[in-house]
Amino acid sequence: MASKIPPALGILNLELGLPPGASPPAPLPGSLRNPATHGLPVILETVAGAWAEKVIRGDPALEPACLAAARRLVARGAFAITSNCGFFIRHQAAVAAAVKVPVAMSSLLLVPMLLRQLPAAAKLAIVTADSTYCHEDLLGLSDPAERSRVVVGGIEGGKLLQNELMRPPIPTDVADIEEDVAACVARLRAAHPEIAAILFECTAFPLVAPAIRRLTTLPVYDITGLCRMMIASSPQEHR
Repeated sequence: MASKIPPALGILNLELGLPPGASPPAPLPGSLRNPATHGLPVILETVAGAWAEKVIRGDPALEPACLAAARRLVARGAFAITSNCGFFIRHQAAVAAAVKVPVAMSSLLLVPMLLRQLPAAAKLAIVTADSTYCHEDLLGLSDPAERSRVVVGGIEGGKLLQNELMRPPIPTDVADIEEDVAACVARLRAAHPEIAAILFECTAFPLVAPAIRRLTTLPVYDITGLCRMMIASSPQEHR
C-alpha cells in the first residue's frame, strides 16, 4: 500500500540562486517558512526566474512558472498555497484557477476585509518592501472612498530591500528589519493619526510583528495570520 503524503502548507518561493541540491537558510522562528509558525509541515517550490526585483516590479512572464510551481506543490501534498513575496498577488487569480486548493498569494488580500473591521473614519496602513510598486491595482478596492482610507509606506532604501535585491540575496538581521519597519510606521502615523491598524505586505515582516504591536499598541496583520486562517479552515484530515 502506498504511503499517504503528509499534508503541508505549500509556499511559492523566490529565486535564491542556490546551487543544485542546496538547501535555503534555516527559517527563523516566526517566519513564513518555519513549520512551527503554522504547526504543520511546509514545502517549498521555487518559481523559476522569480528574483525579488522581477516580482516586486511585476513581470507577467513569471506567471507560467508560478502555475507550474503551484501544481508541483499540490502533487507533493500541499492542501493550501501561499507565496514568499506579497507582490505575487499579481498572479493570485491565475494560480487559484490552476489548482483545486485554497490559494492566498499575499496578505494584501486582507485589505477589503480589514477596512470593514475599522470605523469609517479610521485608516489602514500598509507597510511594504517597496511602496513605489505597491500600486492601487494590488489592493482589491474599487471604491475611491475606501481607497482614501489606505495609506502605503515602504522601506525602500533600507537594508532588507537592498539585501533581497542582490543575486543571490543575503540574510538581514532581524534588528535591522525592525529598525526599517518601525521608522516607516512612525512616518505614516505622524502623517496620518487616523491609522487604526497595520498590514504588512512583505513576508519578512512577520519576524518583527510582535515588536511593532508592542511599539504601536495597534493590530498588526501579516501573511502568517492569513495562512493560519487557511489552515484552521481546512478539513480535519489536513490538520
